[in-house]
Amino acid sequence: MTSPSVTPARCALVTGASAGIGAATVRALRAEGWDVLAVARREGRLMALAEETGCAWVAGDVSSDEDVERIAQSARANGVDTLINIAGGARGNQHVAQAHTEDWDWMFQSNVMGSMKLTRALLPQLRSAQPGGTVLNLTSTAALASYEGGGGYNAAKAAQRAMTKALRLEEAEHNVRVIEVLPGLVKSDEFALRRLGSQEAADAVYAGVEAPLTSEDVAEVVRYAVSLPHHINLDEIVLRPVAQAANHKLLRTPQA
Repeated sequence: MTSPSVTPARCALVTGASAGIGAATVRALRAEGWDVLAVARREGRLMALAEETGCAWVAGDVSSDEDVERIAQSARANGVDTLINIAGGARGNQHVAQAHTEDWDWMFQSNVMGSMKLTRALLPQLRSAQPGGTVLNLTSTAALASYEGGGGYNAAKAAQRAMTKALRLEEAEHNVRVIEVLPGLVKSDEFALRRLGSQEAADAVYAGVEAPLTSEDVAEVVRYAVSLPHHINLDEIVLRPVAQAANHKLLRTPQA
């Protein structure tokens, strides 16, 4: 997948940059010539990523009002014109009848409130960007179809998707394009492990699945979408591995 070269003036803020899709997105954009401001809570991971890629970074939690203000100040100093909200995730796989309130709180804070707070803080800057600003939200195919044990994540990603669609309508008149990327099954080092709490349970998610998506696959789609000429808005991009024909159909090869 190729796209037009970006000018050195392009600068993206990428959240969730300490691992997985966020870190891969930083690498993909830097390789394309973008300036990047990487944001995550884990300072040590950001320092290592900065040494590897040459990105700028600021540590912070996007669900914290105080941290969002610091991040916004850094965004203004770095001339950010593109906001890429990758931070988020899932916790738990209990049915609604056994739902853990703290898991649902975390998912809404991380996926919905964090994206809202940082977008709200950066919109004045994005509206004045030339040739225009961009917001890209990473949601999930979990926003499109619910499944047993996924109620909290389904709800959080559906809410983030609804917010993204509203934002697109609200900001078109300000020449801010709003992109949504909805990945299906992605095999990463941390997502399933954090959600399920054990390596054995995390490995079972991907067992027998031929060629699940990788963080780098999703990052390449994100890079392509934000690197297109500004008048092209890829409203919604759904990507899945071939083995996942739909949320409810995932092909697995028998395990020995």
